[in-house]
Amino acid sequence: MEINRIGREVSVLSDQAEVPGIGFLPVNAFVLHGAEPVVVDTGLSLPGRGFLDALGTVIDPADVRWIWLTHPDRDHTGALFDLLELAPRARLVTTYLAMGIMSTERPLPVDRVFLLNPGQSLDAGGRRLTGFRPPLFDSPATVGFFDHSNGVCVSSDCFGAPMPTPELATCDDVANAPAEALHAGQLLWATVDSPWVHNVDRDRYLATMAPLREFDPAVILSTHLPPAPGRAAEFLDRAATAPDADPFVGPDQAALEELLATFEPAPPVVT
Repeated sequence: MEINRIGREVSVLSDQAEVPGIGFLPVNAFVLHGAEPVVVDTGLSLPGRGFLDALGTVIDPADVRWIWLTHPDRDHTGALFDLLELAPRARLVTTYLAMGIMSTERPLPVDRVFLLNPGQSLDAGGRRLTGFRPPLFDSPATVGFFDHSNGVCVSSDCFGAPMPTPELATCDDVANAPAEALHAGQLLWATVDSPWVHNVDRDRYLATMAPLREFDPAVILSTHLPPAPGRAAEFLDRAATAPDADPFVGPDQAALEELLATFEPAPPVVT
């Protein structure tokens, strides 16, 4: 896991996961530093990722006052319950639907939940965070936000893209990625993560981008993309073309068996 910084106010905890045949998918969480620090998402639900160790290098978990869960998918909730224990003063910002989804596995401490819907704002120690529904999403519980204090926009899964290498997946600026790879990767991810985009009413879909265009973010922070300063208009224009992108069709069983046939069995372990 890499730690990247955006100015003095934002730390990016950058992880990645290899997706065979697609590339290396960034998996980010974020820390907004300030009077009432905010942690956004809590990493992959895989063993040994070191999320809390990485978090501890940029902030004492006990000082965290807010945990903003953009949605309850497992690549966003890895260390959630551990962090709630380590941050006894923290409130969990989420939606009613996300709270219900999470509670099918493990009940959330309801007295620590702060329910916030798109269009509503949170005052985090003088920092106003306004929630919005990103134009592309894979969970109906998704709520990103715009930070009015610095122009940072957390877009959850929206605008994500697999990267060609793990180093690019955890880099500090998406400008390091080849332009063609970024363009193709964002359209691919749009069709993977939001396959419904091929079936939308075009005008209504484009209208969902209005809040982001009005915010005009200085920096886009996507869970699945390196930090992207100064790219909001470009990304929105690209997302507007997603309904015309080729639908994603994953490998079938025959392809899986062909892939497995290329693997050599691991040598026996000698004890």
